[in-house]
Amino acid sequence: MNNPKKVRFIDLFSGIGGIRKGFELACEELNIESECVLTSEIKPYAIDVFKQNHPDESITGDITQIEASEIPDFDFILAGFPCQAFSVAGKRLGFEDTRGTLFFEVERIIKEKDPYGFVLENVEGLVNHDRKNPKDKIGRTLDLILKHLKALGYKVNWRVLNAKDFGVPQDRKRIYIVGTKKKKPDLQKFDTSHNTLSTVLDNGLPTSDSKFVKLILSHYPIGELCGKSIKDKRGGDNNIHSWDIEYKGTISPQQKKILNTMLKERRKKKWAEEYGIDWMDGMPLTIAQIRTFFDSDNLEEMLEDLVSKKYLRKEHPKKKVGNRRIPDETLPLGYNIVAGKMSFEVGKILDPNGIAPTLVAMDMQHLFVIDGNGLRPLSLREGLRLFGYPDDYKFDVSIRDGYDLLGNTVVVPVIKEVSKRILEIYKAEG
Repeated sequence: MNNPKKVRFIDLFSGIGGIRKGFELACEELNIESECVLTSEIKPYAIDVFKQNHPDESITGDITQIEASEIPDFDFILAGFPCQAFSVAGKRLGFEDTRGTLFFEVERIIKEKDPYGFVLENVEGLVNHDRKNPKDKIGRTLDLILKHLKALGYKVNWRVLNAKDFGVPQDRKRIYIVGTKKKKPDLQKFDTSHNTLSTVLDNGLPTSDSKFVKLILSHYPIGELCGKSIKDKRGGDNNIHSWDIEYKGTISPQQKKILNTMLKERRKKKWAEEYGIDWMDGMPLTIAQIRTFFDSDNLEEMLEDLVSKKYLRKEHPKKKVGNRRIPDETLPLGYNIVAGKMSFEVGKILDPNGIAPTLVAMDMQHLFVIDGNGLRPLSLREGLRLFGYPDDYKFDVSIRDGYDLLGNTVVVPVIKEVSKRILEIYKAEG
């Protein structure tokens, strides 16, 4: 049937509407008329974005407070149910976390309303969450979700897909769970396309004149900054350390050499054996241990100066207590590198010929790009493009709120292609 009846759908935990947008684009491509009969979201600035893009529609608040019987009939349920409970960025408590139980809100509504199908999206961490045996294909959490959906009479499929294979220059893996009453959707053999960051970046936007950015540019030509990370706990050719730009104060070439050498030495397992504790990546080293690979008459003076400038700190080695590590004050104080990932205003300078890492709300403000002879953070419009939103999508929010919303949204082109697979089944049914 070329023009089946109008598809009615609901959009739960809608965020800024990415799943809806992808689903609607899929409907348009398949010449299917669609209508959203309920949108649920509780974050105020996400609701603002919804109103900007759908000014004539109302929005429902907390779905946990809505009786399923009050929801208009619909054919498909769309839900990117909150993922912090399964994410490596969170505590991974799963269904022990209140947010984890929100899947059961999806189940509750499906059970009563009996729609034709669904599109669910979540973090890749859901696949292995609460895995009992390392050899198991999936963890108990995903297994439980799939069993519950199948028990409701659905033919269910799932797959982890990466945004970078769908024309979006971002390395973003997410799990997509789909199902229909009639047929198990096929999630294999998608057409792939690849783009670089240059396809989403604008030129001529205001650049940063912060002290930190000025320091970087005073030490490195702009052409050498593509793809560089700025953090102190790792080395490598693509890494800049705070001491390379003397961010915390001027230090001598000898002190820089100490820091660069310690960066590698502190990761060696032999130090844990000396302490008699389990190895951890990045051990504090005593002055005696440091002298074995870097000896100097004024070593202690140089180390203490680095401590005073906060390039190093003094700490006890840590011992394992259950699943935690706590300082063992029976062991001698040692010197350790201070700052880790995303500790500085600029965490990474993106390469326009590459792709972005997985964009996370708390890290996005630290991702910079080269614009002319300067550096600047990603604009919100560029951020939207990195999730495949069209340029006419309205997104009038503050930078801070915008980054938070983007870090938790979905990749529209992936949703579109996944949605087409279930809509094709629906359309074939007539």
